[in-house]
Amino acid sequence: MNQERLMTILLGPHISEKTSIAAENNNQHVFKVIRGAKKEEIKKAVEKLFDVKVAAVNTINMKGKAKRFGQRAGKRSDWKKAIVTLEAGHDIDFGGFE
Repeated sequence: MNQERLMTILLGPHISEKTSIAAENNNQHVFKVIRGAKKEEIKKAVEKLFDVKVAAVNTINMKGKAKRFGQRAGKRSDWKKAIVTLEAGHDIDFGGFE
């Protein structure tokens, strides 16, 4: 697997109240990833960037919301979400990121 591709797969963490609860209770972290990313690639990218062991990866294709811009109808772009479950004893701290 290409190292350059691994560095570009993760676009950033998806932080919300629901993901914070999942991180505390289930040791799961949610990332926004590129749309063509596969579960294997996401797992290797997280393990390489954060130096943790990944137990499982679930992915969800999120549909963009339909929005209005004045009188014009528009649509936000679709995106992919990855829910990464870490093995016991491993953790990722996003405290410094906003």
